Amino acid sequence: SLFLSSTSTSFFFFLLLSSCFRQTPMSTRTTGNLVLGAFSVALVVRLLLLVYGVWQDQNMLVKYTDVDYRVFTDAAGFVQRGQSPYERATYRYTPLLAFMMVFNHTLHESFGKVVFVLLDLVCGVLIYRMLRIHRGLSAQHSILWSLLWLFNPMVINVSTRGNAESIICALVLGTLYCLLQRRLFSASVLYGVAVHFKVYPIIYVPAILLFLDEHYVSKQPPHPSNTWRLWSRITCLFNRYRILFALVSFLSFALLSLSMFALYGDEFLENTYLYHLSRVDFRHNFSLYFYHLYLNHGMGVFGSRAVSLWRYAPFLPQAILVPMFAFLFAKKDLSYTMLLQTFVFVMFNKVCTVQYFLWYFCLLPLVLPRCYLTWYKYAGMSFMWMITQGFWLYFAYELEFLGNQTFLMVWFGSLLFFMANLWILCEIILGRAIYWNWLEHDTVKVKKE
Repeated sequence: SLFLSSTSTSFFFFLLLSSCFRQTPMSTRTTGNLVLGAFSVALVVRLLLLVYGVWQDQNMLVKYTDVDYRVFTDAAGFVQRGQSPYERATYRYTPLLAFMMVFNHTLHESFGKVVFVLLDLVCGVLIYRMLRIHRGLSAQHSILWSLLWLFNPMVINVSTRGNAESIICALVLGTLYCLLQRRLFSASVLYGVAVHFKVYPIIYVPAILLFLDEHYVSKQPPHPSNTWRLWSRITCLFNRYRILFALVSFLSFALLSLSMFALYGDEFLENTYLYHLSRVDFRHNFSLYFYHLYLNHGMGVFGSRAVSLWRYAPFLPQAILVPMFAFLFAKKDLSYTMLLQTFVFVMFNKVCTVQYFLWYFCLLPLVLPRCYLTWYKYAGMSFMWMITQGFWLYFAYELEFLGNQTFLMVWFGSLLFFMANLWILCEIILGRAIYWNWLEHDTVKVKKE
């Protein structure tokens, strides 16, 4: 109830600010103070929650700190003693994360949380700058849309409880920012690091490569002669931008991965990469597949060929939709394409937890300003997303904390949540299409005049 009320309050606060900004122009100094104030308040809120989290961990039975943070810290303890971080059961991440968490033992146990909070704000800065530079929004409206990240209760909760998703969000946004700024080398390095940290950013490869066409730097298209038409098409397909991005990002990824492999061998490959490809999580989560996996696990039939095939069946819609969105939209709008790819990847994933929502939350503020959506559609989408999630959370609470057998209702909640997400996705696509049509019509009208 606290989550739902805080989220709805944030949404209506956003609508209120939006109406104020449309009516009241501000001076440059006032706008600068507004930007600084928004980031300062966002930082203070997170720091207060860090302090509160320490108190709750010490005084209450239910801990504020996420269990994953305990895993990171324990793995860092093994590293500090010269052992493998994979000595800690359920540590399924790159050793680099454990290296970062060593300071939890040498400085303070909340050091990692502070890092995650600061990276939260880095994400906010990148969102703000991309809205200003590449969306062409005013400073007022840029900070307004940035509030969707800075004051999102779920984003704040995830980072202050000690989950590391802000790292991957910062790397993905950093890659996108550098690509839009035409800093291709920096983007390639960041992308390689992002894929090393988590496998999922690999889904952006088709969109990025299509974005890096022959017009990437120069706005003027080439004029090949008829004699070299075929050769020009080949060189356009394998242009220097795509080759540079592929080589540098691969080297960035390979150097990090080979270094970790040299230190920890096969257990690094198994826990960091291979585990996530074959992972079957039969515990309750938001995925629409979890109940089927739970039933099959209970019957002990995961060894059969049919069920083994079912393990990989969820990848099919992802394998179709992710490249399809890349081919349809990447050259028009890279951030919009990446949002759609992330959205469908999370929707159709075999495992779907709260942390995964941050993967597309960080891209939403970059897309919504250029979607033709009325305020009541925003309200309706927010309400449906929250109420279906609340339905799931209620029965998940009964299952996990009260011991009631509500698996079927939890699965029903997953189906409702999936349908809500599908509707939201369709509305975003429709809203973006209407905006593009309006923009093209306006452009044609101006040319005629």
